[in-house]
Amino acid sequence: MQLSAADSRKKKRRRRRRRRELPLPASCSSRSAAGAAQGQCQCCCSSPDGGGGGLVATTMPPRAFSRCSTGGASCAPAPAVRLGTQQHKLTMLLVALALLLVLPPPHLVAAVSVSVSPRRMARIQSHLDRINKTPVRSIQSVDGDTIDCVAAHEQHGLDHPLLRTHTVQTEPPEAPMWRGRGGGFVVVPAAAGGGGAATATATTGSSSSSRNNDRRQGAWQTWHHGGHCPRGTVAIRRTTADDVLRARSISRFGRKRRHRRNAAAAVAAARAANAPDVITGNGHEHAIAYTAPSQQQVYGAKATINVWDPAIEESNGFSLSQLWILSGSFNGSDLNSIEAGWQVSPELYGDSRPRLFTYWTSDAYEATGCYNALCPGFVQTSSRIAIGASISPVSSAGGAQYDMTLLIWKDPKLGNWWLSYGDQLVGYWPAQLFTHLSDHATMVEWGGEVVDTRPAGVHTATQMGSGRFAGEGFGRASYFRNLETVDADNSLAEVALDAIQTLAENPACYDIRKAYDEDDDGGGGGQHSARGGWGTHFYYGGPGHNPACP
Repeated sequence: MQLSAADSRKKKRRRRRRRRELPLPASCSSRSAAGAAQGQCQCCCSSPDGGGGGLVATTMPPRAFSRCSTGGASCAPAPAVRLGTQQHKLTMLLVALALLLVLPPPHLVAAVSVSVSPRRMARIQSHLDRINKTPVRSIQSVDGDTIDCVAAHEQHGLDHPLLRTHTVQTEPPEAPMWRGRGGGFVVVPAAAGGGGAATATATTGSSSSSRNNDRRQGAWQTWHHGGHCPRGTVAIRRTTADDVLRARSISRFGRKRRHRRNAAAAVAAARAANAPDVITGNGHEHAIAYTAPSQQQVYGAKATINVWDPAIEESNGFSLSQLWILSGSFNGSDLNSIEAGWQVSPELYGDSRPRLFTYWTSDAYEATGCYNALCPGFVQTSSRIAIGASISPVSSAGGAQYDMTLLIWKDPKLGNWWLSYGDQLVGYWPAQLFTHLSDHATMVEWGGEVVDTRPAGVHTATQMGSGRFAGEGFGRASYFRNLETVDADNSLAEVALDAIQTLAENPACYDIRKAYDEDDDGGGGGQHSARGGWGTHFYYGGPGHNPACP
């Protein structure tokens, strides 16, 4: 029977209606990089005829699909629509409006919105895959960190091109000996293992005798409450996508900003003879004690550092207290530096907790080196200390004072630069990473550093140390005590008070006062009480912005 023209049109309309009502086969091959950041599932749905013109790509929150998971699964099919139709346009508009209502806001860090593209997230994930090695065990810390127990021979530090044939040093380094005031030597048990890495002073008196009373062991690192890594592994703080997103770029992630000479540095150099040019650039301000640059050969340094949690004003600011081992030119690009201490850095860690950190560079902070284990180079040996992990407890004004002892020295047997935290060996920087430091150092610095970018035209209120000036003394101002250096014969020698100079670029903001204490009550020497007293020490720090520091 021949259909009339009207019947033919009706039949075509019915076929089109049935075709629109057929479900499209939809699948979510994997959770996309962008979706991983936003908690979404990206689904690509093809039209029944497989034609490219029927491809619809849509990103929806997990609750909009019944089978969207982190492992990657198919999404629940959506009704079929033909591209180019008014119905499709209306549907897409409704979907867009729904996304505005149900999707979480873009990634927020310290009130700064970051929109993450799938391409960028893919690059970040690739970078994380290089840093985070497959762990033997993982420990969840109460502070939010994840500590991975990684086989020592698989750690990221060994990925450095200069270390491709390097074997992790298992032979203990030769510990330096303490040269007593009488000229005799006492072996320093800094590498013996066991024991505590932090000590606590529970008194609040200002005299040297009261400072040294009632010393007891303090906590090491917060993650220890969750367990310990087994032998044969090293404890590594896991790096997350959020950590990388807070940085300006992947290439600068985990690196200090390049230091450049500026007018403030020139003034500081004129104010203090031989002031190192490393104290310069990009708003970095310091309150430090340092040995004068000379032909003197230094093979290490040691200090006990008071631990606080200073307030940070800008999200990209930091406050740190550390020691520097230096060699090379301060005016060129060949400066070598090995650094360790504690720091508060919201940009690097995402919180305001004080954390153990390390840093190294062989080209004046240009292209080599990084913080902690964020690039190859530093070889960790400890399963008990995680670099980058938070330290607890911390000092309080008028309350208990907590400090930690750090020693960096060159092993005379194999030439590597070792780090110990309390009496725990942490790891080493292989000598081949450096040019000038491949043999010895020529200068040592101890002290505090902050960043002042003056975003609103006024000085930052970021605190250094405890946030109080040096004149407030014990229990309120932060301190470095028992300053020592390692000589060519691998002996620790007390630094004479007149052998160090001090420098603070803006003493109305942060200042420093050095002193000497030879009290022999037997308690102030920390691990090595035979020394007695605090020896050469200093108080330092400040609040930053105040009426005298506009």
